[in-house]
Amino acid sequence: MNAPLLHWIDGEAVAPTAGEFRSGTNPATGGVGAQVAQGTAADVDLAVRAAHTAASGWRRIASLERGRILAAIGRRLLVDLDALAELESLDTGKPLALAAAEIRGAAEYFEFYAALVNLPAGDVLDIRPDLHVYTLREPFGVVGVITPWNLPLNQAARACAPALAAGNTIVAKPAESTSQTTVALARIASEEGLPPGVLNVVLGRGAEVGTAIVQHPLVRKVAFTGSVRVGQDIGRIAADRILPLTLELGGKSANIVFADADLDFAAAEAVRAFMTNAGQVCSSGTRLLVERSVQERFTAAVVEATRRLAPGRDVGPMITQGQYDTVRRYFAIAAEEGARVELGGGVVTDPELDGGFYVQPTIYSDVDNEMRIAREEIFGPVLVIIPFDTEQEAVALANDSDFGLVGGVFTEDVSRAFRVAESLEAGQVYVNSWSTQSVQMPFGGHKQSGYGREKGIEALYHYTHVKSISVRLAPRR
Repeated sequence: MNAPLLHWIDGEAVAPTAGEFRSGTNPATGGVGAQVAQGTAADVDLAVRAAHTAASGWRRIASLERGRILAAIGRRLLVDLDALAELESLDTGKPLALAAAEIRGAAEYFEFYAALVNLPAGDVLDIRPDLHVYTLREPFGVVGVITPWNLPLNQAARACAPALAAGNTIVAKPAESTSQTTVALARIASEEGLPPGVLNVVLGRGAEVGTAIVQHPLVRKVAFTGSVRVGQDIGRIAADRILPLTLELGGKSANIVFADADLDFAAAEAVRAFMTNAGQVCSSGTRLLVERSVQERFTAAVVEATRRLAPGRDVGPMITQGQYDTVRRYFAIAAEEGARVELGGGVVTDPELDGGFYVQPTIYSDVDNEMRIAREEIFGPVLVIIPFDTEQEAVALANDSDFGLVGGVFTEDVSRAFRVAESLEAGQVYVNSWSTQSVQMPFGGHKQSGYGREKGIEALYHYTHVKSISVRLAPRR
């Protein structure tokens, strides 16, 4: 058995103060996974104090040198890609090819923000001749980063790279079931020149470690990605502390297909929209709104394309036992609500996948937008198909949701494409290609999908605050 996974604090592996460890579960087999340290508030305090001590030095390192270190981390992630992808696959069960793609994405975050370290500098304001007025964008100091289990290293890099580029130090808490690659990231960062204490990782349960991070008086900002419920809990603590947050929460994203779209291409994209990472992506297009005149034909195409995806080969398992149980509950809810099963609707019975948390790729039709399966985030490979008759109805259905993370529009009518895209209540909208997002494109939600933005230049500004300085100039003599 591999050595237990320890915290990473102040540039080195650190055992948990309480001496407790928890064995995870391999979601692909149901077998024993990594043995992970279980942190407490005491471990968080050690990490936060290390980050606080390192903060003044890190923010004063020449910006180009910060950029060189971030770029080196990005290159190293690519050098170690195979080993990191294997760790990610062991923790999450996802196919190696998908894990590797996510590691490459993590490297891109460090490459991108390495080039932008000079950007959040501030502006000079022209007010009057005897005043020199300017703004500075300054780092917060210690930033807490709390990440989910669906894309562990990729999500950690998404938050850590811009926060570090802006001059902050970090205490990160990965999901307890998928911690290995976040610790690997911190170790790699130290080996590539990141000073001790700048990036720390505390392992354990959210109730203990995550809460302690949000409550700690030396933590000046928190970035959280996860469920609405936990985001609400964090928001209550943050409200008492007047603590700024970036919250990327859930989604129930609508993908709208009009009759004039390239239907074959749109069908392939619709499958990618809800099946990527076995549907365990908050930006998944899990509500497919189809113009009624092509509904039957389009549904058949989506079902056929989905049928070709094999669990265990193309599609990974649910990453946790809890999520596996959740998806199975929604299968029962769909049956109670009277949705028509076009494909799937149960667990995988392949003996070769016995013990793993595999569910069938599932498609429901005859769905009303008021059904629970159309309103609640299932977070699995489950698609609901809802017909519409007019453009106005499609927009109304798409916006009739508590969430507002992503939207999709497929049409050959350019005017309608812009009109609908601008009408959707979503943080990002994809036209004629689902999820063409990149590190340059700001990402975040409306409504219960959260607030603040990750990715792009925008993220840098969310990891800084603004100071205005006014200097009276001596009059000319």
